[in-house]
Amino acid sequence: QVQVVESGGGLVQAGGSLRLSCSASGLAFGNYHMGWFRQAPGKEREEVSCMSWSGSRTYYTDSVKGRFTISRDNAQNTLYMQMNSLNPEDTAMYYCAAASYSTGRFSCAKADYWGQGTQVTVSS
Repeated sequence: QVQVVESGGGLVQAGGSLRLSCSASGLAFGNYHMGWFRQAPGKEREEVSCMSWSGSRTYYTDSVKGRFTISRDNAQNTLYMQMNSLNPEDTAMYYCAAASYSTGRFSCAKADYWGQGTQVTVSS
């Protein structure tokens, strides 16, 4: 049974930092592109960042470039996202997702597995 579990969310003041973690089990972690998505109340889910199965390629949405850094440890089946210079617009539920590399495309958009999410709230 595949499990994807996020952690590290919380309440932080604007300008602060958080580090999200995502632990995956029950799947061949190294065979999956891994990504972070977020959804704020009343808004559509947004892809924040994606990292290829090997870690060699990354994607960031424009609003987080230079502030967020995605990384992964395939030996530990864990994905991370360091979030710096947080602002209230970053407030959302953050989800971790796994997308099989078997499609041949570098994309996390059509993920096969999702976590339950971790809440990030940034106060002004």
